[in-house]
Amino acid sequence: MLRTIQVGNQLPIQFPLAGEDTFEAGMIGQLKVVGNEITCGVSDGTAPLGVIDDVRTTAFTKPNIDELQIIPATGVLNPSGDWISTTDVSQALDQPSIIKLSFRVNEGPQVALNDRNGIITVPRGTVLNYDSDEDGVPDSFRVIVSYYYRIPELPGDDTTSGSNRVTIWFGRGIYETDQYDMNAQYYVNSSLFVGLDGKMTTNRPTANHPAVAMVTGPPSALVGSLEFLWF
Repeated sequence: MLRTIQVGNQLPIQFPLAGEDTFEAGMIGQLKVVGNEITCGVSDGTAPLGVIDDVRTTAFTKPNIDELQIIPATGVLNPSGDWISTTDVSQALDQPSIIKLSFRVNEGPQVALNDRNGIITVPRGTVLNYDSDEDGVPDSFRVIVSYYYRIPELPGDDTTSGSNRVTIWFGRGIYETDQYDMNAQYYVNSSLFVGLDGKMTTNRPTANHPAVAMVTGPPSALVGSLEFLWF
């Protein structure tokens, strides 16, 4: 998803599409040379050109930020005085079909993820961290996670199929996207780089990756998109 908030009077530009690159609107494009032709595809962050406003993907994705799950468990006291679970306990997340590399535990114990059906499992012997009935004895796990998931029953699209060209916004402006690095922290005024996958991130991949934008609206549980000022 890409939303242009303030771009003045500028217009985007189109370039011939590079090879078999796949992308969603809001990712970052970069010029590439294919044979003797200058084309544009997904950026690796070293020479970002602008924000892609086309789609070429087999499945659309969407972020889920700071999802809270309370997982009931039976606990026993260990020699250290902590309540630990006696068995593995599992629970389904709000969404299945999770992009495994995007999954992150923001708070709580580490979990095992089944990315296909969206089930997380806390292993036996983990210290319980939540008292759901407030009786003074921990009886569950409180876990907060973030991840990308494939939107069910919404097949992919290719808006470049007719022209074989990709549309790029390259001028200074304020944009909003749901395509960003889930494993990064975002704060107002943080510098933004482009990761190896063509998505915005506050984690600078290498010293050769330039800052290209600034956070003007961090993602949250209420607003899952990232707003930024493109330089």
